[in-house]
Amino acid sequence: MDNSDLILIETICFHYKIEISFIKDLENIGLIKVVTFENNKFIHQDKISDLEKMIRLHQELNVNIEGIDVVFNLLQQQLKLKEEVNALKNKLQIYQNDY
Repeated sequence: MDNSDLILIETICFHYKIEISFIKDLENIGLIKVVTFENNKFIHQDKISDLEKMIRLHQELNVNIEGIDVVFNLLQQQLKLKEEVNALKNKLQIYQNDY
């Protein structure tokens, strides 16, 4: 992992006007991964969009940490099901083309 892809948690908290405890709670429940490097804590830039969604759920809809966990688990299940449907459609097209 390239260190230039890491964003300091304090910077994130300042930018999004959130408490560090919110990030810690998300990490404790397993929703985000925090990387420690040279005694500083960072989040990978690829996970910022997920973090933004979590912040919006929390701030705009007043969803608690456990609710955010449920929402993200459901979203992951939805993506898996969508991939499975697409794979099945592709298989079906193969069989339909044979006839």
